[in-house]
Amino acid sequence: MSDYPLFAKLTGRPVLLVGGGHVAERKAEALLKAGARLQVVAQQLSPQMADWQQQGRLEYLGGEFQTEQLAKAFLAVAATDDAELNRRVFQAAEAAGKFCNSVDDLDNCSFIVPAVIDRHPLKIAVSSSGSAPVLARLWRQKIETLLPQHTGRTAALAGRWRAAVKQKIKSLTERRKFWEQLFHHDQTFEHYMASGNEAAAEALLQQRLESHHNQAQGEVVLVGAGPGDAGLLTLNALQAMQAADVVLYDALVSPEILDLVRRDAEKVSVGKRAGAHQVQQGETNRLLVEYARKGKRVVRLKGGDPFVFGRGGEECQVLVKAGIPFRIVPGVTAGLGATAYAGIPLTHRDYAQTALFVTGHCRPDGDKLRWQTLARGNQTLVVYMGTIKAEEISRELIAHGRAADTPVAVISQGTQPGQSVRTGILQDLAALAADAPSPALIVIGEVVKLRDELQWFRV
Repeated sequence: MSDYPLFAKLTGRPVLLVGGGHVAERKAEALLKAGARLQVVAQQLSPQMADWQQQGRLEYLGGEFQTEQLAKAFLAVAATDDAELNRRVFQAAEAAGKFCNSVDDLDNCSFIVPAVIDRHPLKIAVSSSGSAPVLARLWRQKIETLLPQHTGRTAALAGRWRAAVKQKIKSLTERRKFWEQLFHHDQTFEHYMASGNEAAAEALLQQRLESHHNQAQGEVVLVGAGPGDAGLLTLNALQAMQAADVVLYDALVSPEILDLVRRDAEKVSVGKRAGAHQVQQGETNRLLVEYARKGKRVVRLKGGDPFVFGRGGEECQVLVKAGIPFRIVPGVTAGLGATAYAGIPLTHRDYAQTALFVTGHCRPDGDKLRWQTLARGNQTLVVYMGTIKAEEISRELIAHGRAADTPVAVISQGTQPGQSVRTGILQDLAALAADAPSPALIVIGEVVKLRDELQWFRV
């Protein structure tokens, strides 16, 4: 189970700190900065902590820890070099129903103190759930270099105007759009804040608020989610997912990618899988138009690329007819991503000069694949959604001239941790594909023989 992140309001609240050395001093400094009413138990206080006691900034309770000292504490921190004492503090806190952190002792903690980037009032916490604190601190340092120093002042200014914006813009969605436009797209506002001209920035915010009009109609962004590995998402895809009010996603979109969608966005599954319950395409089209007409920013999140066997062109035609503005964010199609992760190049000077992508699903009106073209040599044939028809594909290709011993591969769950690759020859394709996990991609051609040499993604 993962930790639940939260920020505690400690102002005026009693916090018990057990320990008076260097480590305890660092904890005391952070707790005092957060406004805690600090109570300390220690055999001896460090010089700095003794100064804080003289200044009345902390209360010294003596040298021995007693369970009763937890009675009024909001939370406790055990920061001594005595592991047994730290454990006793934690157990007493557990019994009293109090949060407790034992420094560098994960087993005796009910909360973890993260590495923090502080741009007051904006704070960013980085945590490894206690498993790798050095790594968390390294990432804190990296984020520090990316976050402008004036970010805190921007957050404070926004706080002063929050009530006014809420009064003027009633819709939560519209308020979010207003702030995003100001923070992310308004270069003049950013320039004023970066240069320290907060008066001009505040005047501009007021001007933008007074001239704001609710957007009557939203937009749709067709986003290619790639074959599964979240690392293959483009920057544009991630930004669209973070800005979306509604996300309509396919069954092929991996859970890791869905986790990157903005937390409060509405997520609607419109997945299609052969042999399973399906949302009809017409219903998906209707939802795209309906949500956009409500002023929503809609992301249509598709596995692979929207325009490669993703029916993205059909959905765009519906949007054009309805007068809905849309954008396309291309993705890495499975034919590129899954084959690369399997160590199978689509083209190679010695084996294949062309690559051909086809789908194993034909239109219901009887359109047929042109087998003579597909069976040509010196080309790589990539078949999407072809496992159900693997026997027919094998039979027809051989009948139209493709050698029965042509190398083939069936790639399941390509680019994902569960990726599996089955290799063999064309005449055995049906057996290879018979129980292949879904989603699966078929690759046919001499390039498949290079997999043993080039495979690099090992799971």
